[in-house]
Order: sequence, then structure tokens, then C-alpha cells
Amino acid sequence: MARRVFFSFHYARDVRRIQQVRQSWVVRPGDEAQPFYDKAEFEKVKARPGGIAKWIEDQLAGTSVTVVLFGAETSMRPWVQHEIKRSHELSKGIVAVDVHSIRDPQYGADYQGANPLDHWSVTRNGVSVPMSRVYSTYDWVRDNGYANMPTWIEAAAKAAGR
Repeated sequence: MARRVFFSFHYARDVRRIQQVRQSWVVRPGDEAQPFYDKAEFEKVKARPGGIAKWIEDQLAGTSVTVVLFGAETSMRPWVQHEIKRSHELSKGIVAVDVHSIRDPQYGADYQGANPLDHWSVTRNGVSVPMSRVYSTYDWVRDNGYANMPTWIEAAAKAAGR
């Protein structure tokens, strides 16, 4: 089943890694993904009334899963944190994918960063647990994201009841 997906990531540091993930996603027949914005488009978004927060809400609308693509510095990005928080509040499926080992054509692989889901906790059975223990996390290279991303997304959607 085709799923509408929101991709959350740190643009400046990881965009070339993210493009590799996105290109593997969009070339598959039947798969649907949110539009990919280049930096020029993102600058326009920031200038609009409501700016980035409104853009995020618009992008999350109609999606069933948020895929957090994280690299070395993603967990520290305020807008990524906002996207995770809103995705959880909206009961979206969430899956985290570590992209640090994807080779950037210019700089190569990067060092591994913290999982952004470790920064958020949810209550399960009266106990506070990190989101990283509630939602699945994968490594794009080690776990063969090219072949397995559709399965990860579908599992996240079903876990969220979508």
C-alpha cells in the first residue's frame, strides 16, 4: 500500500545523504512521498506568515508516517524536535533511520549522532520511556534501507493504527 510520508531531517549537514534515500524511494512505482524542498524553497517558507511551523503542519497533513532521517547533528535541531513532537501528538507512525554511514559524494560517511527519539519520553503502562524504545530505529546501510524502507514504513503505520 502506498503511504504518504513526512521526512524529518537536518538539511544543511545531511541533504546529500537524504537525497540518496529520497531518490531510492521515489523511483519505486506506486510509492508516494512528500515533496522535497531545496534550500531556496525552504528560505521562502521561512518568510511566509506562520513560517516553518505552518509549513510543517501543512506537510504532516494527510501523512500516516514520519520518517526521522538522522545523522551526526540531527538530534539537536529544534525543528526536527518539533516535527517529532507533532507527529507523536497527531498519532502518526514514527520510524527513525540512521543515515550517517551513507557516503556523501563530497565528504564521505559521517560520525554517528544521537537518536533524536531519545530526547522524548512517552508514558506506557504508567512508566515514562524514551520514544526510541517505543518506535523502531534502523541503520540505512547496515539494515539495507533501500530494500527495507517500505516495510519499515508500513510497520510504523500499522503500529499507529493507520
